[in-house]
Amino acid sequence: MNFTNLLYNFPGDNMFIHSENEELRTKINNSFLETLKGYLDSKLPVVTNLANMSAIIFASFQEINWAGFYLFNGQNLYLGPFQGLPACVEIAIGSGVCGTSALKRETIVVKDTHAFTGHIACDSNSLSEIVIPIIKNNALIGVLDIDSPVINRFDEIDKFTFEKAVNLLVDILV
Repeated sequence: MNFTNLLYNFPGDNMFIHSENEELRTKINNSFLETLKGYLDSKLPVVTNLANMSAIIFASFQEINWAGFYLFNGQNLYLGPFQGLPACVEIAIGSGVCGTSALKRETIVVKDTHAFTGHIACDSNSLSEIVIPIIKNNALIGVLDIDSPVINRFDEIDKFTFEKAVNLLVDILV
């Protein structure tokens, strides 16, 4: 794969603005998904794909202060590749937003982390969060966790986009 063209076309610098205009956001998010497709590759190690995905999310979206993965080892979630400040290294299934998403196997959007009972504050600057479970062949792989220093940062458009991004990832996992 020729990464040079992808790198020159990589938006970076938070070019995917958080706009209230749904039509504009849909176009921007589709562009993000196309960029992500160019980097995900089933021939690469999983850690490489996770590292690139977290970097693309972190570089592409405004008002995000953490983007990364917690991976399931059969008992707990452990910190995987991420972008942002150092984070909690282990989360029990059912604990916090990540553990709850993993337990329920559903996306959780938290508009205000202070209002989420049991929220684990790895970064006190994080005020809203979205967590998407990663499931392949009915097996939990882990979760994608994205935090924002802005209350009410994530909505249904973000949920749809990040669930699609996780689906792209799942499609290339062996």
